[in-house]
Amino acid sequence: MFRRGIFGRTQAPGLLIVIALLLASNALAAEAPEDWKKIVEAAKKESKVVAGGPPTAVLRKQYKDTFENRFGLELELISAPGPQNAGKAMAEFKAGVRYFDVLHGGSGTLEPLRNENMLAPFSEYMILPEVKDPRQWWGGHMWEDVKTNRFIYSFSADFSVPPFYNSDLVKPGEINSYDDLLSPKWKGKIGMFEPRIPSAGQGLWGYLMRAKGKEFLQRLADQNLFIHRDGQQLAVGLAKGTLAVALGLAQRFVDPYIKGGLPIKVLSSIKEGMGGSNGFGTVAVMKNTPHPNATKVYINWLLGKEGQDLYGRALTQGSRRFDVDTKWLAKFHTPAAKDVTSPEEFEKVRFYGEDIITEWREPAGEFARKILK
Repeated sequence: MFRRGIFGRTQAPGLLIVIALLLASNALAAEAPEDWKKIVEAAKKESKVVAGGPPTAVLRKQYKDTFENRFGLELELISAPGPQNAGKAMAEFKAGVRYFDVLHGGSGTLEPLRNENMLAPFSEYMILPEVKDPRQWWGGHMWEDVKTNRFIYSFSADFSVPPFYNSDLVKPGEINSYDDLLSPKWKGKIGMFEPRIPSAGQGLWGYLMRAKGKEFLQRLADQNLFIHRDGQQLAVGLAKGTLAVALGLAQRFVDPYIKGGLPIKVLSSIKEGMGGSNGFGTVAVMKNTPHPNATKVYINWLLGKEGQDLYGRALTQGSRRFDVDTKWLAKFHTPAAKDVTSPEEFEKVRFYGEDIITEWREPAGEFARKILK
């Protein structure tokens, strides 16, 4: 079960105690702005925050510029695949080096650092009332690390991106199910984001293993899949027609080609459906971070309305904040969970989080490493 935690929630009998708690809560909220000013001033002395972010240049535009202009701090974004940043941070930590403050990742990316006791308790960095208050978030506070609910915060909830296809090669009705990909016609024409490492590709690979079994995955692998960990390569293959279908590919990679009028479309009605996803929407803070105050400023901006809106639009994924508009995602066939379902119903299709990783995604990745050479 995907557990949700609420900071500061205390039950006590008696009206006077309830009133006292409410007054204390209001007092803390009133003090927060002054405390926040002190944190921002201390952050300016640290001058910057270092965040390992997703491999996209889009965040380097409005997102990075807005943060820097807002607070007078440098945001050093190290854009690379999540496992690459996580691996680098882990190696540095073991060597006694502290460079990263914050790491962003997808499901399964940051758990190895938690397992090595390299992450700080995340709630210590949630300062502003609008960030700490679980009522501001669809589903309350959700965590990637469901065993502890302490270290890896999950701020996005939507649905995995459906397959993309080249409409010059795939005719309407030819592919309605993943089973249709097993046709000899598509041999050598299917691309997939790397499923052997934590990624969207591994998420889909695991989803298919649960839905259709290992035999199906073996038959899919026999189709001579073009596998790559650079989504740009898959998008180019679709645009040029060397690939008919691409699996596990993020929307941001195909957007430039779609806007340019190239024949790339989305398989929006695949029979097996798509699992619930948190995209590149998890975040953690390194233990003994070199810029603790600047990190607090970044985390609270990221998890506030402005940061969530800019991050979600840059990566085409849905924030769980109620005050962030996400209805625009519907046109990409990956609606934000809060716009179409309840937390209870979403739990039934969720395919991320530490429990899912252990039961399905890691075994699927191991199977991929075995059969994909």
